[in-house]
Amino acid sequence: MRTHPLRRAILAGVLATSSVVCVGVATPAFAQLVVKDPTNYAQNVLQAARALQQVNNQITQIQQQAESLINESRNLASLPFSSLEQFQQQVQRTQQLMGEAKRIAYDVQNVQQAFDGRYRGGALTGSHAQMVANANARWEDSVAAFEDALRVQAGVVGNIDGARGVMDRLVSSSQSATGALQAAQAGNQLLALQAQQLADLTALVAAQGRAQALESARTVATEAESRERFRRFRARD
Repeated sequence: MRTHPLRRAILAGVLATSSVVCVGVATPAFAQLVVKDPTNYAQNVLQAARALQQVNNQITQIQQQAESLINESRNLASLPFSSLEQFQQQVQRTQQLMGEAKRIAYDVQNVQQAFDGRYRGGALTGSHAQMVANANARWEDSVAAFEDALRVQAGVVGNIDGARGVMDRLVSSSQSATGALQAAQAGNQLLALQAQQLADLTALVAAQGRAQALESARTVATEAESRERFRRFRARD
């Protein structure tokens, strides 16, 4: 009966030792949960966030490059409307009218020959028949010059309607231009329109000035011829 408490004590010690051993030899899954490092996990998350930020930055750069290429393509796009051919045709038409000048052409040598033959010198002191012929020729010069001026005026006026339509289209194209090149081309064509109108104006002024100059020359020649006729008349007395 006295040995029973001793056996209990020994058995209790063995059980306690077994518990300690079981705790020390834990299962693998339990061991992993215990040894996991929070600091390492935080670093991994931070690295992943940085990598994501780099990807976002690259996407933004690609978008910016794409927008830049689109803008460059717009700046290099040509204007779909061109009026230069029409301007050239109008200028050529005006030049043609100037080139069809009657009697005395717009040529220095031609003008010199006409004045030497009909407006001064021997043309005003020849025979009566020569004086009459030269006077009639001078009158025809003046009439032809005024006719030429009227024809040039009609051609210039005819160009106004076409120029107005072209100007409207160019202004509209300039306002709706999608890039720098289109805006520049529209501006250049507007300048070409102004140059064409200046050419018409120059031709008109030249035609009118030619007519007025010939009429003035005819008046002066007529006065000189009248003095010669009067001198001859007095010489008879």
